[in-house]
Amino acid sequence: MNCKTVEDVLNVVKEKNVSFIQFWFTDVLGILKSFAITPSELEEGLTEGMGFDGSSIEGFARIEESDMIAKPDPTTFQFLPWKPGDKAVARMFCDILQPDGTPYEADPRYVLRRVLKKAADKGYTFYLGPELEYFYFENNETPKIIDKGGYFDARPLDMGGDLRRETIFALQNMGIQVEYSHHEVAPSQHEIDMRFDEGLRMADKTMTLRVVVKEIARQNGYYATFMPKPIFGENGSGMHTHQSLFQGDKNAFFDADDPYHLSAVGKHYIAGTMRHAREMAAITNQWINSYKRLVPGYEAPVYVSWARRNRSTMVRVPMYKPGKEMATRMEFRSPDPACNPYLAFAVMLAAGLKGIEEKYPLPDPVEEDIYGMDKATRERAGIESLPGSLFEAIQEVENSELVRETIGDHIFDKFIENKKIEWDCYRTHVSQYEIEKYLPIM
Repeated sequence: MNCKTVEDVLNVVKEKNVSFIQFWFTDVLGILKSFAITPSELEEGLTEGMGFDGSSIEGFARIEESDMIAKPDPTTFQFLPWKPGDKAVARMFCDILQPDGTPYEADPRYVLRRVLKKAADKGYTFYLGPELEYFYFENNETPKIIDKGGYFDARPLDMGGDLRRETIFALQNMGIQVEYSHHEVAPSQHEIDMRFDEGLRMADKTMTLRVVVKEIARQNGYYATFMPKPIFGENGSGMHTHQSLFQGDKNAFFDADDPYHLSAVGKHYIAGTMRHAREMAAITNQWINSYKRLVPGYEAPVYVSWARRNRSTMVRVPMYKPGKEMATRMEFRSPDPACNPYLAFAVMLAAGLKGIEEKYPLPDPVEEDIYGMDKATRERAGIESLPGSLFEAIQEVENSELVRETIGDHIFDKFIENKKIEWDCYRTHVSQYEIEKYLPIM
């Protein structure tokens, strides 16, 4: 809608006879939270924010300090395209504030704002282009596929493809530009790639895309999931995240005279990503199921390395095309689409900025297939692996000064507490595998 101010939003709501306005925000895990108000309450909501009880939101306030305020960002005003036009419903993303109007430290959107400001103070604008993979199933109770397509398959009668196209139309109606979409490797697996945008806008768009994908599937009687590894023996879903820094209208990653066409800034940024990858994993891959995807053999980037052509590495730098210096970027391939994008994008940027600040050296690229290397060869090449489980990732992040400083003490402590509970529940659960494997012989 291109709304810029409170007055813009009030005028549109009046002109379009909007029935409800949804206020959107996330908890620390990236789960979308929402409540709706009527137009009669909108002016107060826009100027003062709307109060709510934060004690029931994961990672927010304790019960004795539970009063929170959700203040919407007018620039995020958009209509929900699946609601009828005569009873239009709109949404806005909110910043979460303390009762005195100061930013609330447990608001993931504020965490990202804070790191973006740090980049801006150094003269940089952070741009992202995530590629979100996901699955369509018949329902949310069993991973029963609805198509048998493969990578880039064009199937006119493919129900998944129809759902994907309808989703893209809805995204476009919400002002979200899509660059590519296609069927992925696994059956019933699809991908939608958004055109790159500034960091905060892209985090909002990522949350929106997840909502739209699920809603369009639901309206058609299906279920869409961003669960990283829902089907045993098939590829999981990743969120390859393209990143670059700009100084004004100049791409700070580009250097015409470098063999890789990478500037010192770009090299240090990539080196920061690599050095801090293991400690970031709990944020970029935050679920137990995330580590069912991060295993060798399913195209998932398990090894901390970079290359230009080699897709078995964690970081890829797409080959430079003459005249396309604005497109110079790095692609971080290990995150999955079930992360909290505000926190994930924040730690990605923080790691890159740390590499620039400390001038981390970038190791040589690895263009050989790392999956084909034995452990001794990888060790000689200095190639580390990402954590192999959520438990290992928790151990790494607990000792991370970078992550603690980036997301703040409150979220850091709440996040780790939540993840330890999740791991403990998983660790003590007796699975069907164990029943089938051990009960008949023990």
